[in-house]
Amino acid sequence: MLKAVILIGGDRKGTRFRPLSLDFRKPLFPIGGLPIIEHHIQACTELKELQEILIIGSYNSSEMKSFLDEVQNKYQQITIRYLQEFVELGTAGGLYHFRDQIRRGNPEAFFVLNGDVCADFPLKQLYEFHKTKPKSLISILSTEADRLESVNYGCLVTNKETGEVTHYVEKPNTYVSPLINCGIYIVSTDIFPVIANVFYSREKNDYQNVGNGNKDEGHIQLEQEILQPLAGTEKLYTITLNMKWAQVKNASSAIYANRQSLELQKARHPERFKYTTNCTIIDNVFIHPTAQIDDTAVIGPNVSIGKNVIIGPGVRIRESIILDYSTVDSHTLIICSIVGRNSKIGKWVRIEGAGKIDPDPNKPFAKIKNLPLFNQNGKLNPSTTIIGNGCSISSEIILLNTIILPSKELTRSFKNEIIL
Repeated sequence: MLKAVILIGGDRKGTRFRPLSLDFRKPLFPIGGLPIIEHHIQACTELKELQEILIIGSYNSSEMKSFLDEVQNKYQQITIRYLQEFVELGTAGGLYHFRDQIRRGNPEAFFVLNGDVCADFPLKQLYEFHKTKPKSLISILSTEADRLESVNYGCLVTNKETGEVTHYVEKPNTYVSPLINCGIYIVSTDIFPVIANVFYSREKNDYQNVGNGNKDEGHIQLEQEILQPLAGTEKLYTITLNMKWAQVKNASSAIYANRQSLELQKARHPERFKYTTNCTIIDNVFIHPTAQIDDTAVIGPNVSIGKNVIIGPGVRIRESIILDYSTVDSHTLIICSIVGRNSKIGKWVRIEGAGKIDPDPNKPFAKIKNLPLFNQNGKLNPSTTIIGNGCSISSEIILLNTIILPSKELTRSFKNEIIL
């Protein structure tokens, strides 16, 4: 028997995801027509040995209830529960705090999935690999990045013959290895004494606030405090796969993750891509069954349209996400943008993001770059245009590389600005 743990963080996370996270809890933001972590749940249900999913985070349980009720009803073959941290405990602290819940039923092992990852989740391959390494406490799913981008992730040095991780560094200052941690693990229940040693060593050495800021003494990071010491001890292994993988850190990465998710979903669940509209659809597009789209609209590629959205005549949308209950009036163009819930877009409007949604095609293993909001000169970096929840955009205006906070009414054009 197996279990899975999905780590979703809490209110203090997702600041780079604003203003989208002002309306959505980041783990519930729709990518490819489903909340981010529902993709994790969907992947877990495809593994017959996996019987329970535990979602760990510090969001109030009332904020997760509606989602949990929906997915439990949808995936009745598996138990799904939410475990609330009342203080943020880190990627390993949460596992240790809820160790009795994880070990209940005596699982053979458990998966740990970071909630901000979008991937094809080859859990079966990871599980089969882990079984071939009887000494392994943790097996990591890794992939390859180019030299410049690898330093933005956890980097692994491995024994190529055995898959053992001999050295691990989280976000190094200089190049270490092209192999990066995907934030997807399978873990033996024997890991808990290792985490306990970290926890109790702090008490013994009065370590509670040293190097940990004002965080709770139970705050333990899996990457720095568990994986790094385990490297080179024959207890940490990795399987490296060339696969679709992205982290959803900001709006630009959400657009790229949406593209990947639509491609994966269409291949695995083609029934979700049957359309009732007669509009022109290009490549991978998700349209909620309740959306109303004029026959003269052209949608795609790589577009997700939420429930009860209304799209008018002559509208053109590509590489974008249109969230629930929004209206897009006639002859409007939307490119590389996210339109928030309950927003109203007028006629003949042009909404366009300026960010790169693709990794560099000339670099093998390139990953999408999660740029900061501002560059070194204090100017807004090229990025996805975001229209917050409940905004109203007047007709015949242009929005280019603009971030608009919720409940704003715009009557003129903007470029490279944040509208507070």
